Amino acid sequence: MTGASVTLRHRDWVGLALAGLSVVSFVAALWMVFGYAPREATMGDVQRIFYFHVASAWVGFFGFFVTFAAGILYLAYADRRWDVVAHASAQVGLAFITMTLLTGMLWAKPAWGVYWTWEPRLTISAVQWLLYVAYAMLRGSVTSAEREARFAAVYGIVAFVTVPLSWFAIRWWRTIHPQIVSGEGMAITPPMAQTLFVSLGAFTLVYAALLLQRIRLADARDRLEALRLAGES
Repeated sequence: MTGASVTLRHRDWVGLALAGLSVVSFVAALWMVFGYAPREATMGDVQRIFYFHVASAWVGFFGFFVTFAAGILYLAYADRRWDVVAHASAQVGLAFITMTLLTGMLWAKPAWGVYWTWEPRLTISAVQWLLYVAYAMLRGSVTSAEREARFAAVYGIVAFVTVPLSWFAIRWWRTIHPQIVSGEGMAITPPMAQTLFVSLGAFTLVYAALLLQRIRLADARDRLEALRLAGES
């Protein structure tokens, strides 16, 4: 058995393990959201969207952080592997941020009477989404692979500034978003906090599983391109 086949089989096991853990944890999170967490006294069952909204926002922010860090590493070492990680994480992060915006709008309508209002954090979230859509468009607009990777790395580093802005918006400005964590502790009951943490873990595992599959897809595409070039030579 060759070293390449051993590595491939190892990666298959990692992928299967992540996928399995993602499914189990996501089912557990669903049960806790709808069967364990208490019904919120003011908003009722609509509040249960909160667990998906916060978890998807966390994963989206984390995905953009990975893009930020991988971009720095690519500029430092010019290693394509870091460019692949940055691109893959931005794609997965964009999917979760899109989910954040959609769940936020579903939550806002019954809670605030409107799907959208231009308060600071929502505005920053919209700008952030547009910036990462532009990142995806940038990746396909440059003909040179090396220039694409370099431009995307710089762009991903600069675009990351929206993540801390979004996080601190609640603390810097008076917004309609509730502040869950403060110096006095968490503003939710222990069962709600436990449900939130399980949801955060489940969504993080889903992110890791999707990221791994996206990286493997890029690797397969690179091998196919190498075989094509070898056949033409």
